[in-house]
Amino acid sequence: MFNLYKTSGNISNIQYRAKAISTSPVVRKMAGIALSVVVEKLNEFAPENLAEKWDNVGLLIEPFTKRNVNKILLTNDLTENVMSEAMARGSDMIISYHPPIFAPLKRITQKSWKERIVSICLENKIALYSPHTSWDSVTNGVNDWLAAALPLASAQPVLENLSNPSIGAGRLCVIQGELTLGAAIDRIKAYTKLKDLKVAVAVNRNLESPIRTFSVCAGSGTSVLKGVKADLYITGEMFHHDVLDANHQNIHVILLNHSNSERGYLPIFREILRNMLKDYQAIQIDVSEQDADPLQTY
Repeated sequence: MFNLYKTSGNISNIQYRAKAISTSPVVRKMAGIALSVVVEKLNEFAPENLAEKWDNVGLLIEPFTKRNVNKILLTNDLTENVMSEAMARGSDMIISYHPPIFAPLKRITQKSWKERIVSICLENKIALYSPHTSWDSVTNGVNDWLAAALPLASAQPVLENLSNPSIGAGRLCVIQGELTLGAAIDRIKAYTKLKDLKVAVAVNRNLESPIRTFSVCAGSGTSVLKGVKADLYITGEMFHHDVLDANHQNIHVILLNHSNSERGYLPIFREILRNMLKDYQAIQIDVSEQDADPLQTY
């Protein structure tokens, strides 16, 4: 068991480490790892019960023939391009942040891209796991990664978990030091490695306006951020009229595109997962090179 925690909120050096809290004997190093053990470790980090009630998280595809997991591919979205990449890499397991199986499937044929992905996984004995909103809620998860784009004095969930108020959806943050909107934009670009952002400047404000508080919600922030008091919202997407409402309440809005507000977390999680599986030899964990936001600026 591991207690994972963030050692620094600094924008340039977020560090994650694991503190052993188990008194169990050291696990003997072995080749590969059982799928059930990987799923157990994933649940230690982000229990499935932290996900929203509407979500579909956890182990979505479990091959009938059991085999050890040696190669894991991390992706934000499991598209057909990413599926081809997984096949080329010889992946035994795919961890897709967004669940490819969300609406119920009534058949598995070759007529739709999601059905084809499921059939390929089944035929090639590739396991599929999705964490989605459990990663949003947990400490050191997606929202903590996004919040660390700006210098933090403090951060707390926007919607607190009833059983543990230190975790939950979104983050409401207090800036450490002084920061203008223009400087915040530059920091977010550098942190996320994005060339451009969509920025809605609040009414009667400008790029020199000070930012003292901000709130983040990875993905779609419309429902989570609605009514939150802050100088700045940072999210992937929001409805048009909600952006206008925020601007008229003197709140700036920065939109990154839905998956661009999430994808940058994958390299962070790769290190977390490597640490959790460090007692097992030759586990290869890759971040997809084919995964990309479908919306591009031309």
